[in-house]
Amino acid sequence: MALAIFSAFLALQFRVSAALIEIIIGIFGQYLATFLFGKTGLNPKEGWIAFLAGLGAIMLTFMAGSEIDPTSFRKQWKEATFIGLLTFFVPFFSCSFFAHAIFQWNWKASFLTGIALSATSVAVMYTVLLELGLNKTNYGKGLLVACFINDLSSVLLLGFLFAPFGWKTVVLTGCVLIGALILPKITPVFLKYYANKPSELEIKYLLFFLFAFGGVAVWAGSEAVLPAYIIGMTLAGSMEQYRDFIKRLRTVTLGMLTPFYFIRAGSFVDLTELTKSFLPVFLLFILQQLSKFISIFPFLVKRKKVQEAAYTTLLMSTGLTFNVICCLYGLSHEIISPRQYSILIPVIITTAIIPTLVANRFFIPWHHLEKKRT
Repeated sequence: MALAIFSAFLALQFRVSAALIEIIIGIFGQYLATFLFGKTGLNPKEGWIAFLAGLGAIMLTFMAGSEIDPTSFRKQWKEATFIGLLTFFVPFFSCSFFAHAIFQWNWKASFLTGIALSATSVAVMYTVLLELGLNKTNYGKGLLVACFINDLSSVLLLGFLFAPFGWKTVVLTGCVLIGALILPKITPVFLKYYANKPSELEIKYLLFFLFAFGGVAVWAGSEAVLPAYIIGMTLAGSMEQYRDFIKRLRTVTLGMLTPFYFIRAGSFVDLTELTKSFLPVFLLFILQQLSKFISIFPFLVKRKKVQEAAYTTLLMSTGLTFNVICCLYGLSHEIISPRQYSILIPVIITTAIIPTLVANRFFIPWHHLEKKRT
């Protein structure tokens, strides 16, 4: 928690995502703890730490899905789907084949690399749009929908490529579909009668279903975060009118749980391996950025102002939340090695920093903010 407080302080001072700082602090914190306390260091494999980190990932994934505005989704789904799919699949194929052909990584590790470097960070994008006020504009809402399509592609492809298929998978799929159909109908009724009570029954209600679906996912050989995103999306309309509930949920998730997740993710990075891997990190970052740029900028610049096209492209090039989830999944299931993990995490951190800084320094679409004021 001391590292979490320090991370939050630095995030406020430098005005960047707290999750980003927590990963960096996790990298150096583990190195310092190993130096002071021996090989175990921060001991990220300790059971209670792993549990809190896993719960943080589930809650963060759910909240990302619940941020989708259903009205904006219906209005802008065609263009957003086009942008979201292109910015996922072009980098996916580019990074996957590059990792296999140049680095000689096996196909499983290469495909996981492709997924990890193709997802767009909803955490980074939402934070940037929120700070500028663009989240209230049609442009900002459309960007969030495109980000959702991109992230959903990564979630589904991760499950399709690496989750073992069998009768358990069918059970999981059926449970998620039933939940997606039933929960949007019963949740508004439940919240109407039991929300904002001292017992916080609505949070227990939500955790019950997230744990239940997560438990079925783990039983089926998948990840608990996969159904959480879909459930979050289906409940977006129900959650929107209970802002106090969402605020309390965000407080618990971002204040306590996600620091464990991101600091733990950073603590798995081996600084010794990282210092030997500057060239792979640099090449993967350049390839990821170029493939994102090629995928949509030529299309957008024909239809929008250059400033807006560049801003959209840069924000869709950011990575953090699902990218780290994907890497941790690969490491825990031995799809990628600790060395490969130590290469991918710095690439992801770089994609969260540089595109955001360039976008906000040179390409903010002020005309959308002016429309909002008028």
